Amino acid sequence: MSANRHRKRLKERSPGNVAEDQMRNGHERRLKELGTSMYTGMDYDVRMSWARMPCIRNERHIEMLREHLRICPQGYTCCTSAMEETLSNLSRREFEGLVREAGRSIQASLNAQYRTFDTYFLELLNGSERWLEEAFVAALGDLYRPNAGVFRDLYADLRRYYSGASLNLEEVLDEFWMRLLERLLKASDPETASLLSDDFLECASKQTETLRPFGDAPRELKTKLVRAFIAARAFIQGLNVAGEIVRKVSQVPLSLECNRAIMKLVYCPHCRGLGSVKPCINYCKNVMKGCLANQADLDTEWQSLIETMLQVASSFGAEPSMDTVIYSIPVRISDAVLTMQENMEIYTSKVFKACGDRGEEGTPSSISEEPKKKASTVTALEYKPSPKSAARLEVQVTDVSSKLKEMQFYWIQLPSALCSGKTASSTNADKCWNGITKASYLPEVMGDGLANQINNPEVEIDITKPDRTIRQQIMLLKIMSNRLKNALDGNDVDFQDTSDDFSGSGSGRCEDHLCVRGRSPVFGPKADRPKLSPYGPENKRVKGSGNQIQPSSILLALLLATLLLRR
Repeated sequence: MSANRHRKRLKERSPGNVAEDQMRNGHERRLKELGTSMYTGMDYDVRMSWARMPCIRNERHIEMLREHLRICPQGYTCCTSAMEETLSNLSRREFEGLVREAGRSIQASLNAQYRTFDTYFLELLNGSERWLEEAFVAALGDLYRPNAGVFRDLYADLRRYYSGASLNLEEVLDEFWMRLLERLLKASDPETASLLSDDFLECASKQTETLRPFGDAPRELKTKLVRAFIAARAFIQGLNVAGEIVRKVSQVPLSLECNRAIMKLVYCPHCRGLGSVKPCINYCKNVMKGCLANQADLDTEWQSLIETMLQVASSFGAEPSMDTVIYSIPVRISDAVLTMQENMEIYTSKVFKACGDRGEEGTPSSISEEPKKKASTVTALEYKPSPKSAARLEVQVTDVSSKLKEMQFYWIQLPSALCSGKTASSTNADKCWNGITKASYLPEVMGDGLANQINNPEVEIDITKPDRTIRQQIMLLKIMSNRLKNALDGNDVDFQDTSDDFSGSGSGRCEDHLCVRGRSPVFGPKADRPKLSPYGPENKRVKGSGNQIQPSSILLALLLATLLLRR
């Protein structure tokens, strides 16, 4: 019964409908048989329009139309004007997609290096803080815990600086030593601590350059720590900025002239019935170099950025290595506390004589006349990197350097990369599509960059009108390179950024756990204390009090003002 209904429906259908169904099935079968990359990404309507063209409808005899086309060579053609426009739009979408995809691969590499280095550096910083806390808890016990904020604030500010916060790292360290000095002064005699007025404490801070209560520890810590953090922050910013520049440049749309050239390169041979003929290699390169001329102008500054980043990465492993510097924080702090404990009586006597007990300079203080209980000495910490730690740092530097070198010539290699695998081989140099017909391609290959396209035979470009977006990115490359070069010298240069993507103070990737401020610092009173554990996180070794480093002088409030004026 169903068979009869089917036959009845076939009789009712017009011959035109049946023929259309047969043609549609034949077209779809023909497209599947062709199986060329040309059809990849075409939607159904585009594929059906292409399939209806005479060149494809008749396998043995190529029928050609006398159609006037705007882009492809004039003469008999397989394409209609409407089809040419459709294919032109398709070629634009495909080319822009290829450029974005190439950019995404570079972005992915830069982002991976960002995450890897960021994780490594923060692990170093967290390990350093953990070691300090464990050592001081073991030495001071309950006296340390309520006063730990002074150290936690320091590490919190270090994280915030590294993550891009607008902080002056030298000021952060100076503030830490001043607050530590205040707590130690109050801890030297808890019974009279309330008598230390704000004026007195301010006066005491002004005496630090002369009296040097912490020895050389502040200077030694600042010299190495500031340099390491400036380099690490600039490096992480460089990775972030480079990725953002690639993203922006990869989204620059094609010009009208470039769109015509791409259409002529990719789809015009099909309109001429030469669908199986691949473009000539030099023809493809000239089209790509013309279309990517503005992008190629990034090359000089891009290479400069990559080269400077390689130098900064190399500095991480130079002596003192980055891990040694980060783990020197607990070492220098323990040295400073030890120095002040051993010289507390002399220091307090001098500072009370100079400042008085109420902040009146030169007024003798009854506090200084009272006998002070001799402080217990502590054993200084020492850190020596283990082979495992040194190997991990070497892997970090080697890996990031390798990845950066791979992308150093990205912008001038992009045209050849986009032509790779899509052009005729050298053995078929005289049997390739040259933009007009199947023959050799005679023009020479143009150089890289906008200025070299003045005589490009394939893409008409006004070399006097560079792309504004790309010019902005070139300027950002210069700014970032300058920041990295200054970082190599230990200089933190805050730049004024002209874009909306990132601020001059940092990378713009400040995570919540990186931007947290610590608690208010308080240092506990002096008492008989067990010795500090001299063991590091990986290598644990005692550094005797006779071999301790005598750390350096702390900067004054006056010196802080001088530093601010320098900026």
